[in-house]
This record gives sequence, C-alpha cells and structure tokens, in this order.
Amino acid sequence: MKAVVTGAAGFIGSHLTESLLADGYEVVGLDAFVDYYPRAAKERNLTEARRSDRFRLLEGRLQDLDLRPILKGADAVFHLAAQAGVRASWGKDFDAYTEHNVLGTQRLLEAALEAGAGPVVYASSSSVYGEGVELPLREAAACRPVSPYGVTKLAAEHLCGLYAHNHKLHTVSLRYFTVYGPRQRPDMAFHRFLKAARDSQPITVYGDGTQTRDFTFVTDIVAATRAASTKGRAGYVYNVGGGERLTLNRVLETIEEVTGRRLQILREPVQKGDMRDTFADTTAAREDLGFRSTVALPEGLAREWAWIREQA
Repeated sequence: MKAVVTGAAGFIGSHLTESLLADGYEVVGLDAFVDYYPRAAKERNLTEARRSDRFRLLEGRLQDLDLRPILKGADAVFHLAAQAGVRASWGKDFDAYTEHNVLGTQRLLEAALEAGAGPVVYASSSSVYGEGVELPLREAAACRPVSPYGVTKLAAEHLCGLYAHNHKLHTVSLRYFTVYGPRQRPDMAFHRFLKAARDSQPITVYGDGTQTRDFTFVTDIVAATRAASTKGRAGYVYNVGGGERLTLNRVLETIEEVTGRRLQILREPVQKGDMRDTFADTTAAREDLGFRSTVALPEGLAREWAWIREQA
C-alpha cells in the first residue's frame, strides 16, 4: 500500500506518517518547510520516519511540484499541508494563506484526479464555523469564519466537495478541533503554556479564560484521519473532536496539576479571529468512521509535558 502525506514534517503529519509506516505502508512525504516556525523542529519530527526504508521525503510547494507522478499508484492521499495560524493570517501575510491553503489544495486535487489516486483526505479546521453557531457544532451548520485563515480552510473544503461532485474524485474533509500532543507547534497554546511551566516563565492568556474549546489528542486525530481514507463517504465533511467542552481556565488548572508548577498568568484582550467557543458533534464520525476519542485531557497533557521536558 502506498500513501502520500502532504505536510509530513509537521505536527500531525509526522505522527500520521509514523502510524502508516508502522502498518507496512510505503509513504511519500511532501513538505515545503515554510518558515512559520523553525525548520529544525520539523526535521526532528521526521527522526523516526527517516529510519524506515519505506519512507521518502520530497521537499517543495504543492504549487510547484509535478504532483502527477508522485500521486500515481497512491492508495490514499492525506492532505495536511497548510499555512497555519489564525492570528497571523491578517494583512499582507494573507498571500501565503491563499497560496498554500487554496491554490495548493486545488493543484493537489487536480493532480490526484489525473493520476487516478485513491481517496484524498483533507485536514480542515473547526475555524471554519465562526461565531453565533449553536453548540455542539454540527457539520450542516452555516459556516461564517471569523479569520482569514478560516476562510481559506473553508475554501479548500469547498474545492474538495466540488471535485467529488463534478469529477467523482473521492474526497473526505475532516474538521479538526484544537489538536494537541507531542510535537505540537511552538505557537500553539499548550506548547507555550507547558514550556513556560518548565522554564518558570509567565504566560499570556487572551481574554478572561472563560472561552471554551474541544481539545483532541493527536493519536485520536491520526486514527480518524486514517479511518476517513477507507470508511469516509465521498464528498462528506466530518467533525473530529475530543468530546469534552472545557474553559481555558479549567485547562490552566489542569496544567498546574499535571506539571506540579504554579503558572504566572498575564492577561491580554481577546485577539481578532479567535473563536469564543468550540465543541464538536462527532455523531457522523462515530457512525461512519468508527471514531472514538480515547485520550482524556489530563493524560494527553501529561504526554505532552513529558515531551516538552525532553526538548532543549
């Protein structure tokens, strides 16, 4: 079995790649190594994958690579490559989001169609929902993103749906809800909070901490993503969440319990583009993909804390 993973050097992509290799897949990883965070961190993410002779890494942007021969014979294509970051997507940096998240996705879908590649699983985001949507968030809800990042992720979802409907390309989109765990990007909240706890540094919290999130451990995300390639219905969108709605203040208390350290908290105003609340209805993923969240927040934070303590 051959799988192609875009964004293979990233947080989720590297975990997915290792999971596929462990089950005997030949994996072709694509990554552009964009400078959103240091390349060295992404290279470390690939340490385990590089030990396998069934792994091959190709560096480059989806917009530039000749994708057809790469995708030829692929039994599954996992599209995780994206320009990340809600807060950084405003202003002049929006060009990078349209280039990587929209144009890159269109190029991949076109190449998958021409190459006759297997199902394309697209990693979308809960950021597509926006505000004013009834909780728990359901896939059929009207999506009104509140960040340029969310707009581009939703645009790529629509492209996947269009290729499924008009060209019969088997695409499945997954809306990930706040993924965390070892190798989490350094700009993400849990990484910042745990690192600050380790180094006895203050943390910045935006808002009063009563905003809520549905947190999902990375191994659960990987399981859902793999299941989508074999069980997901063509053209469908699925929520993938941890199944529990928690306030940020409760999360901070849990971090203190897990680390045994008292956090020094600096509070700043809410940032533009941040959603107030998220909570996933995962009924569809449960019924179609057999998805179950298996890692509760305290256990997941303990695993990420162990990883953080090993980092320089």
